[in-house]
Amino acid sequence: QVQLVESGGGLVQPGGSLRLSCAASGFTFSAYTMSWYRQAPGKERELVATMPSTGNYINYADFVRGRFTISRDNAKATVYLQMISLKPEDTAVYYCKATSWTSANYWGQGTQVTVSS
Repeated sequence: QVQLVESGGGLVQPGGSLRLSCAASGFTFSAYTMSWYRQAPGKERELVATMPSTGNYINYADFVRGRFTISRDNAKATVYLQMISLKPEDTAVYYCKATSWTSANYWGQGTQVTVSS
């Protein structure tokens, strides 16, 4: 059974940092492209960052480039999102997604990130 479990969200002040984790199980993690998405209230879900299975050609949304870093540990079957210089507009539910070479997608349940003073 495929499972993606996000953790690490919470309340942080503007300018602060958080590291999100997404623990995967039930599939060959190292062979999957891993992505982080987010969805703010009343808005559509949007791509934050993508990291292919090879670790090359990492892609970031313009609104997080330079502030967020995606990484993965294939031995631990975990993908991370390090977030620094957080802004109130980063407030959203953050989801991880696993994509196979056949374009099958699996989603986690999400973790809430709230940036507020």
